[in-house]
Amino acid sequence: MTAPFSSLPNISRSPWIRRWGGGAAPRLRLICLPHAGGSASFYRPWAALLPPEVDLLAIQYPGREDRFEDPAAGSMNDLVTALADALQPLLDRPYALFGHSMGSAVAWELAHELSSRGAPAPRRLFVSGRAAPGTAVVGDVHRQDDDVLCAELRRLGGTSGEVLDDPGLRALVLGTVRDDYRLIETYRPAPRPQLVCPIHVLTGSEDPELEQERVCEKAGGWAELTTARTEVRTFPGDHFYLTPRRREVVATVLRRMDPALTTGGHTWPSTP
Repeated sequence: MTAPFSSLPNISRSPWIRRWGGGAAPRLRLICLPHAGGSASFYRPWAALLPPEVDLLAIQYPGREDRFEDPAAGSMNDLVTALADALQPLLDRPYALFGHSMGSAVAWELAHELSSRGAPAPRRLFVSGRAAPGTAVVGDVHRQDDDVLCAELRRLGGTSGEVLDDPGLRALVLGTVRDDYRLIETYRPAPRPQLVCPIHVLTGSEDPELEQERVCEKAGGWAELTTARTEVRTFPGDHFYLTPRRREVVATVLRRMDPALTTGGHTWPSTP
């Protein structure tokens, strides 16, 4: 029997998890993992677009926002182990994983770590803005000076120019970004068995990180990582297409989690 939501561990006490939206007894969970330099608050606007049946759990990596003083994860393995520890008690109902950019690799590793512990598999894996582990191009931006790192952030378009132009804010941001780039650029995935859940690949049509022809034809390598089907959905936009296209992205996720979530009778709030 599924435990009532009120009896679950207090999510607010976990440094790793931020919960927004969801009714008193949600029947599905959507676990979202941010990009390099990103935080849980990146996903907060999604809450207004979700029905009460869906519980939004966003991951807060160390070294940012209210975890600014927490040391960065030393490796992908360290990060995923800590995440699995925090999330495992909350997998009492069906869930999906959504990761953007670096977060897509974290989500894939997390799915395997949870499986190795005998936890339920995700209903769906949504991967955004990054080729599959083992095929994604790996650079050495984390080894470069601040000007190179700033140029990379401007290229991808996810960081305000005002932040990068302010010396104080820039220093705060670049420390976190460098730690994340180090993690993902030194990450080398170990051989893994195929997942059993469908993988949904989301991408921006003008994303400088991905070759659109390869993504459309071979799903960016993700199709080889599951025994289930793989689907590709391309949205207009760059690497951070999912900000201006938020409503469409969330609707796509909901349809794939459960078509009933986007049909009939729901009257939840929406954002402009």
